[in-house]
Amino acid sequence: MPDSPPPLVAVAHGSRDPRAAATIEELLDCVRRRAVSLGLGGLTVSTAYLGHSPPSPAQVLGALPGGPVVVLPLLLTAAYHSKSDLPAALHAASARQDGRMEIAYGQPLGPHPLLITALERRLGEAGVSPGDRSTSVVLAAAGSSDPAATAAISRLAAQWRVLRDWRDVVPAYASAAGPAPAEAVSALLAGGARRVVVASYLLAPGRFAEQVRADAIAAGAAAVSAVLGAAPELADIVLSRYAAARAQLAAAARIA
Repeated sequence: MPDSPPPLVAVAHGSRDPRAAATIEELLDCVRRRAVSLGLGGLTVSTAYLGHSPPSPAQVLGALPGGPVVVLPLLLTAAYHSKSDLPAALHAASARQDGRMEIAYGQPLGPHPLLITALERRLGEAGVSPGDRSTSVVLAAAGSSDPAATAAISRLAAQWRVLRDWRDVVPAYASAAGPAPAEAVSALLAGGARRVVVASYLLAPGRFAEQVRADAIAAGAAAVSAVLGAAPELADIVLSRYAAARAQLAAAARIA
């Protein structure tokens, strides 16, 4: 009988808004269903949160019996949480296990080509056809003080502009960086754009998503897409990141 796949601990940002946790669980339910179709029916998927709601990564990892485990940050860019505080929490959790747990830390959700597909799915649901040359798009991310994270959003916007031949695609940020989505909408309209829409590069509903929608509509946006949420493309990214991290575990075992 083949060994069971190592468990997956998916770590989301966390929010006081209960809709956020519900959306994360919906996404991970999709991951579980797609895992079965890939022959990973024995995969255990657990959820942890960096803040605002339990359980914490330490609590989830502490409840596991030891052995190999894959931890994935459910974050759309590599920034402070994925680079600093989550790795520190994993190191502490591993130390408490006295060497009985081997943790493979996977990559965040973005960047990944399927994210553009997911963004277009949500825009389509808002009545926006991909690649309309008369339409300018504001790519609205949460924002970060990490220059590498904002640079990644800028690259994604540029790639999407070339891929679909939109009139324009510009990055914007709900916090910690500029321009704000409403400012980007206003600037595009002032620059002659006939139609401006906002693509929400946000994982779950909450304060940022509501702020982006309200401010962008007030600034003249024709449409604002829903958060990415449980888009099937995101489930596929999670499983792709899981497979890569699992391969790290296998390689380390062969070396040992």
